[in-house]
Amino acid sequence: MITILGIDPGLRVTGYGVIHREKQSFQYKSSGAIRTTKEDLDLAARIKIIVDGITEVIEKFQPTVVAIEKVFVNTNPQSTLLLGQARGAAIAAVVAREINIYEYTALQIKKSVVGKGHADKIQVQMMAQRLLKLPGLPGPDSADALACAICHANISDSLGRLGVGNRMKSGRII
Repeated sequence: MITILGIDPGLRVTGYGVIHREKQSFQYKSSGAIRTTKEDLDLAARIKIIVDGITEVIEKFQPTVVAIEKVFVNTNPQSTLLLGQARGAAIAAVVAREINIYEYTALQIKKSVVGKGHADKIQVQMMAQRLLKLPGLPGPDSADALACAICHANISDSLGRLGVGNRMKSGRII
């Protein structure tokens, strides 16, 4: 059995989701959001909250592996840079614990979980609920993080057999 932590990075809200995978079945463990929106915080304070939050989740659930969504380049370069900094904070928290981390695009995640790469938020939420047998819809950030974890669970065996994948460990891409 492996424990997968999925992360949906964001500067205001970073979603996380933890699942266990044994063979082809998934078991929900936890999900939630790390929020940096409570006050008018500067960038450094937000980064610290993200690092501390991801570290706390890692300590509590002891994931075997982490899956994180890649940053997409959007029309606003400033937003892309800020998202990249939030993502970097989450990655730093993971590699400090020497846990393997895998990156997936939003298209890969949605295709793996919903069956189409351009699925909307509600479709991702509904499939996360269905696949993990949750009593209700997870929040959008939690659902995206759970979908990231499910994506890794779905394709990690194939990647391992093929010897490919975008895995980072100890600050370097392998």
